[in-house]
Amino acid sequence: MNKIKNKILRNLIKKNAPLLIAEISANHNGSLSRAKKLIDCAKKNGADIVKLQTYTPQTMTIKSNRYDFKIKKGLWKGKTLWDLYSKAQTPFEWQKVLFKYAKKRKIPCFSTPFDETAVKLLEKINCPFYKISSFEMTDIPLIKEIAKTKKPLIISTGLASLKEIEYSIKSAKRYGIKDIIVLYCVSSYPAKLEDFNLNNITILKKFFNCVVGLSDHSIDNKVAEASIAMGAVLIEKHIALDNQKVGFDIKFSLKGKQIKRFKEDIVKIYNLMGRNYFYRSKKENVNIKFRRSIYVVKKVKRGEKFNNSNIKRIRPGYGLEPKYYEKLIGKASKKNINPGTPFKINFI
Repeated sequence: MNKIKNKILRNLIKKNAPLLIAEISANHNGSLSRAKKLIDCAKKNGADIVKLQTYTPQTMTIKSNRYDFKIKKGLWKGKTLWDLYSKAQTPFEWQKVLFKYAKKRKIPCFSTPFDETAVKLLEKINCPFYKISSFEMTDIPLIKEIAKTKKPLIISTGLASLKEIEYSIKSAKRYGIKDIIVLYCVSSYPAKLEDFNLNNITILKKFFNCVVGLSDHSIDNKVAEASIAMGAVLIEKHIALDNQKVGFDIKFSLKGKQIKRFKEDIVKIYNLMGRNYFYRSKKENVNIKFRRSIYVVKKVKRGEKFNNSNIKRIRPGYGLEPKYYEKLIGKASKKNINPGTPFKINFI
C-alpha cells in the first residue's frame, strides 16, 4: 500500500481493503433521481467509492449509420455508437450535482473522463482522481491531459498487450502522474469465466511493480474472490438498484443487497490471505497440547533402561518431543517413574 502517495486512496485501501468501486455507468437510465438512488445504494451496501462516466455522444463518436458505427454483437447489438452513447451518457450538467450529492452522503466520488473536455469539467468540480477506460487506454493525448492534474490514475487494461500497458504507464509517469493503479480487465460484456486468466494479476504486479486490481464484468463472484487471492486490492463492479430490470449494464451489475454480500465475501477472502509472514493464531496454538509426545507407559524403576515397551510416542503433547525418542532407547532412568508420566529430559 505504501506505493500509493494519494492520501484518499491510500487511506481507503489501508482501511477497507479490498476496496470496492461501485460503477454507476449507464444504469441510471437517463434519470438524475435514479443516479442519486444508485449513490445511496452504493453507500448503504458498503461500497467504498462511487464512480461516474463523463462524456457526451459528440466526444465519443459521430452520428452515422455506416457499417463501422454499428454494433454487431453483444448486449447492444443493432444500435449505432451514437444511439448508445446518447442514451447511456451521464450528462455534463449532472456531474457537479452528483459529486455534491456523494459528498453529502459521505462516499468519495470520481469519474472516467473520455476526452479533454471531460477532464476540464471534472477539474472544476474537484474530482480527486481519475480512471481511464480500457478502450481509451491507448489515447496518449487524453492521458497527457489527465497527467496535467498530477492526480492518481487508475488504468483499466482490457484488450491491451503488456507493451501497450507499459507505454501508457510510462506516458502517464512522463507527464507527471506518480500514483498509478492498474486494473486487470476482460472487455467482454458480460465476461465469461473462460475469458479470464487471473495469473495476469500476478504478472501485472511483477512487471509494473504497482498496486493491481480488477475491473470485473463477469456474473460470477468467484472471479473477484479469486482475484483477491491473486493479490488484487481493488475491485470495480457495475451496480444497479434492488430488483432493477432495465439498464444498459444490468446483465453484469450487482443489484442492491448483492453489493453488500459481494463486499462481505471479498473481505473474507482478503482476511483469509492474512499476513505476509508465516503465522499461527493463538487459538490454533491452544491445541498444541494434542500433538504426540513421549510418555512413560509402564512402571520404570531407577536404573532401568528405556525401551519400546515402557515409553511410547502418544497423544497428548506434554512430554518430550517425538524427535528425541530414538535417542532415549537404551538410556537408564535416574528415578522411579509411574505409567502415564510425560517424559522429561531430567529422567536420564
